[in-house]
Amino acid sequence: MAGQLNPAPGISAGLADFAANVQWAQLPAAVRSEAKRSLVNFFATALAGCRDPALLAAGAVFDAFRSARDCTVIGRAEATDALHAASLNAMSGNVFDFDDTHIPTIIHPTAPVAAALFALAQTRPVTGAALLAAFAAGVEVECRLGNAVSPWHYERGWHITATCGVFGAAAAAGRVLGLDPTRMLWALGNASAQSSGLVETLGSMAKSIGVGNAAANGLLAAMLAARGFEGPALPIEGPRGFLKVMGNAADADSLLQALGERWELMNNTYKPYPCGVVLNPVIEACLALYHEDGVRLPDVARVELTGHPLLRQRTDRPQPRSGREAQVSARHAVC
Repeated sequence: MAGQLNPAPGISAGLADFAANVQWAQLPAAVRSEAKRSLVNFFATALAGCRDPALLAAGAVFDAFRSARDCTVIGRAEATDALHAASLNAMSGNVFDFDDTHIPTIIHPTAPVAAALFALAQTRPVTGAALLAAFAAGVEVECRLGNAVSPWHYERGWHITATCGVFGAAAAAGRVLGLDPTRMLWALGNASAQSSGLVETLGSMAKSIGVGNAAANGLLAAMLAARGFEGPALPIEGPRGFLKVMGNAADADSLLQALGERWELMNNTYKPYPCGVVLNPVIEACLALYHEDGVRLPDVARVELTGHPLLRQRTDRPQPRSGREAQVSARHAVC
């Protein structure tokens, strides 16, 4: 039953087995198409964000610790090592809040997973089919984890793209590295040790740290597992695992239900505006008032918004002080 943390044993192992063995041929045509669309969208948003001040600052700091020049930083001439490229590209893809959104959880699924995959793929030969299958597997793992701990997890203040994204990046990278189920389980365990990110950072540059770390740390988790770096046996369902620590009445049973048959990529969407997803319908409503109803600013005496509780919790910022805060300000979206 949902809410009971006593499912059939082997959630962590089941997810690891799925991620280790998923094949491109197993993906339905609609899922294949969505995987490609998600990657195209990621490239566009990463290119748009590549010269944001947060990215310039992070790039300057990372440059001092660069260990190689194998990997591309999207939109930039310089190259760097895989871990730093994963971090910077994930940051770049998410910095404008314009990247894709998994509606049930509001995870931005592609940035942490794709950034880890593309960095890894520049260090070894990977076919397009293998990369896309790994991407779909990584998104499936991160979004199923998000489903299991929602809505409490995000409402409590965990930035779900970062906390779940590290698992998706680890699963995807592990698939490209050819990890067997045992080592894939270690990769998920290594990812669990690095699951972090706070909603309090929204509206500041610090939000990008969590998203960048999700990509880089997920890649690191898989690379460590490939070298024999062991993780816990029950990182997801253990008594002090992800579900217990990061969820409240978590729906553990849902994690393996119809795994490989029902794909979370089909619940992914693309934003029309670069701001928090709860503000997209607010903008649409204002545009409809203007274009369809002929309402003009002198006609407006007061604006009252009614919506999901997250609308107030996340966007009640009447005086945004920066473009970053404006991305999560209902007042700015309306005006």
